Amino acid sequence: MSTAGNFSSIPIVDVTKLRTGTPAEQMVVAEELGKAARNVGFVYVTGGGVDEALFEGVLDATKRFFALPYEEKMKVYIGNSRNHRGYVPEGEEVFASGSKDKKEAYDLSIDLPSDDPDYVAGNPLLGPNQWPELPGFAKAVDDYYSAVFALGRVLLRGFAMAIGEEPTFFDQYVTKPPSQLRLIHYPFDSSAEDRPGIGAHTDYECFTLLRATCPGLEVMNGKGEWIDAPPVPGAYVVNIGDMMEIWTNGEFAATSHRVRKVPAERYSFPLFFAADYDTVVAPLPRYVAGDAPQKQSLKAGEHLFAQTMQSFTYLKERRARGEITLPEGSAPLSSFGQEARQKY
Repeated sequence: MSTAGNFSSIPIVDVTKLRTGTPAEQMVVAEELGKAARNVGFVYVTGGGVDEALFEGVLDATKRFFALPYEEKMKVYIGNSRNHRGYVPEGEEVFASGSKDKKEAYDLSIDLPSDDPDYVAGNPLLGPNQWPELPGFAKAVDDYYSAVFALGRVLLRGFAMAIGEEPTFFDQYVTKPPSQLRLIHYPFDSSAEDRPGIGAHTDYECFTLLRATCPGLEVMNGKGEWIDAPPVPGAYVVNIGDMMEIWTNGEFAATSHRVRKVPAERYSFPLFFAADYDTVVAPLPRYVAGDAPQKQSLKAGEHLFAQTMQSFTYLKERRARGEITLPEGSAPLSSFGQEARQKY
């Protein structure tokens, strides 16, 4: 099981050699990633190979979109999409605590054509993105998505090596994943100190890669203390999600985290690196020997959609009308991470 405990800071790992080094050099980096995943569940990643110009481009595009009038942004409201893509106005999301989020967002994912078989079949997370009529927006966002997703594939191989598997072990589960990129805007609020932005939660996917423009992210350690995770120039904050916690039967920690409002305008760009929708995620054989307690297996896409359905107002309304149903056996919110361990 994970030894994630009384950490007071987030480690930094340079993954340059994981991308370009010899097998021995790659293993050194993989072991550092594994140590961070076991002991903290969070790590700053540098040397990821993502051109900084791509981040500047998506930041500029994001600022231009959120500067649009509310009525213009609502033309691409996420509730207009049948596969969870588009604009998320403030208050749309409600976390397990019952508090509404003090932010707005734009959600997108792998951009599939309208004749994609999964979309045609009604998959709730796969299909085309909604794009606003804003020159240059789609290209800037798509270019950034592609580059960060490629870094995610590198990290996925590092995590595989860290648990003693072949580098390509997890690739079989990531062929057409609903990996979501969120463009998040926290408006300036001079009275924001010590008020919640995004409530305490874990991320539902394998892991997350985050860039942000201002502080605000906090991570819960084993004592239940909140540890600051401020931006490090040029680095991505990577945190373990629910899927990886299940695969490792809790050895890798899906660490609870939250965002505190700060008296500054803040933009945040998390890419949630997911497994394929139909992937059955269960503890790997190496983690269930003997009488070791075993985490419950689940289908990756159903878990992701079930958690989303319990957080988004428009999906709750669809559920109340009988248009969608919560998958049988769905985990309630806050079922992973330190917060869940303290609760149970």
